[in-house]
Amino acid sequence: MEQVQTLGHSQTQTLATNRLIRNTYTLLALTLAFSAMMAGMSMVFQFPFISPWLTLLGYFGLLFLTTKFRNSGMGIVCVFALTGFMGFTLGPILSYYLSTPHGAQLVMQALGATAFVFFALSAYALMTRKDFSFMSGFIFVGLLVAFLAGLAALLFNLPTLSLAVSAAFVLLSSCLILYQTSAIVNGGETNYIMATVTLYVSIYNLFMSLLHLLSVFSGDD
Repeated sequence: MEQVQTLGHSQTQTLATNRLIRNTYTLLALTLAFSAMMAGMSMVFQFPFISPWLTLLGYFGLLFLTTKFRNSGMGIVCVFALTGFMGFTLGPILSYYLSTPHGAQLVMQALGATAFVFFALSAYALMTRKDFSFMSGFIFVGLLVAFLAGLAALLFNLPTLSLAVSAAFVLLSSCLILYQTSAIVNGGETNYIMATVTLYVSIYNLFMSLLHLLSVFSGDD
């Protein structure tokens, strides 16, 4: 009887995990498409650069709302508002890069590298089902330090520090993809809305950091 209950619990857990994976990646694909559409709109209508401080205010405000409503249908609306806003702020940045001599090539390289890293790390975590929860402390501290360093680079106009911050975000975003995917398959994350937000932000930061690094090393920045 105990074995039957254990087997039933295991099957229920497996079904819940598969549902979480399906919901997360479906929502992630939709939000990425919506974000890209908003970026395209801001490029077509030639919207000006949005202040980094306004971008941060909008991001953290919408992230707060998403977290607050993560267990309700309103959470879906907040996710699309957050990712749409981030895509909208991305448009002017892409327009700037595309106006440089090798801009289109750089954007495609950054996009391709981002896709490769995301799919490779996600596939590894999904197939091996390794537990990367031990990385949580390193990721949290690393993101905090990188964020503060990024603010310092912005405030004091320090290109070298900005370059180091981009390199750090490439590493930390990659680690966060591994960590979040592992949490999904091992029960550390049960809310697909929050899982989607974490993966989206990781992809966004990875793309932006790679684009910055590529532009610097190509001499276009």
